[in-house]
Amino acid sequence: MREEVRWALKRMKESMASLADGVRRSKDDLDQDGVIKRFEFTFEVFWKGLKALLEDKGILKNSPKDCLAAAFRAGLLGEEKAFLDMLEDRNKTAHIYDEEEARKVFQRIEKSHLPALLKALARLQKAF
Repeated sequence: MREEVRWALKRMKESMASLADGVRRSKDDLDQDGVIKRFEFTFEVFWKGLKALLEDKGILKNSPKDCLAAAFRAGLLGEEKAFLDMLEDRNKTAHIYDEEEARKVFQRIEKSHLPALLKALARLQKAF
């Protein structure tokens, strides 16, 4: 396994653990805001790590959406809609000014995004 692949998987695992810890410990709106920031960071680490994994297979992509699509085609990820929804939420988070919308994003992180990320990580660790 190339060092870049090992590093990418390690960073994914660490960022997801941090996100899971934030979700588990969240008690109020301020905590939820922190979880949303951790989600932004985790998603960035994930797609950039995915980019490195794809490059290991000779697939060169430069954007999150292109990396996700290539990973689906390569059989590295399942649940295409889950990851596209995640990308949409990631893009929204920089512009959330409404507490109700922030709560909805937090709930999606807790109920669907984090589980999908953890499942993808397990799948990627087996593939590499």
